[in-house]
Amino acid sequence: FVNIKDQHCLIIGGGVVAARKADLFIKAGAIVTVIAPELKTEMKYHLSHGKIVWQMDTFSIEAVANLSPPKYVISATDDEAVNQAVYHYCQQQNIPVNVADQTAYCDFILPAIVDRSPMIIAISTGGRSPVLARVMKARLETMIPAGFGRLATLVGTYRQKVKDTIKSLE
Repeated sequence: FVNIKDQHCLIIGGGVVAARKADLFIKAGAIVTVIAPELKTEMKYHLSHGKIVWQMDTFSIEAVANLSPPKYVISATDDEAVNQAVYHYCQQQNIPVNVADQTAYCDFILPAIVDRSPMIIAISTGGRSPVLARVMKARLETMIPAGFGRLATLVGTYRQKVKDTIKSLE
């Protein structure tokens, strides 16, 4: 839950996992740059819809030299050496980084999200089991009607009145 609207965020990798991470940045309104030698179908979709900027390259200090300093970086490649290089670069630059599926190399984690905007529910296992978090997300999505977002908006218009009326939920 950080505001990254109009902030530059960087993703290293062009595959399915990288595309899932890009989805989160895109939904949060970030300006997303992807560095990858190639893009898979999911990431090509983002590119074709103007949701990402693609730099066709492998990660290197030279590859990021001309970019705006990113607010956050995600490395989601199958190459351990690249992921390690991204992590060390970000540590030196004081940029928060997440190396997908490697919690030891994460300054932040990305929870599974149930989006009933403006109500957002985040599910986390602390990076221990993303699959379990996705299972819980799927269950919650079936239990929480899509209309809850409209309800949250409506209740928000009466926020002070509700706050004054309901002192405790006990």
